Amino acid sequence: MGYDTAAKTDPDSVVPEKWGGMWFLKEELGSEHLGFSILELEPDGKGKEHDETGTGQEEIYYVVSGTVEVELPDAGETVTLETDDAVRIDPEERRQIHNRGDERAKLVLAGAPL
Repeated sequence: MGYDTAAKTDPDSVVPEKWGGMWFLKEELGSEHLGFSILELEPDGKGKEHDETGTGQEEIYYVVSGTVEVELPDAGETVTLETDDAVRIDPEERRQIHNRGDERAKLVLAGAPL
């Protein structure tokens, strides 16, 4: 078969429900080279601070709804993203996503190569 389908709810969330949720869909979709995840953050929620130096994976974050701040401590910058904004981050750049807004934020995260 030349395609696979998946729903956000197929895998279990790796983030506690009180903070929102994060669903890794790579395996559900049978992807070999692209990581694909959905992240939802409640107000005051945050993602894990990390970099991808070990994997060499660049990441793209696209905001479906809400507003988030992406802290880039190595660059000494914070990037604010609103609905329909996106950012691409180099593998070696540390990053952490924060929802400092008043509503739940929803993002699509993609990373490659795996």
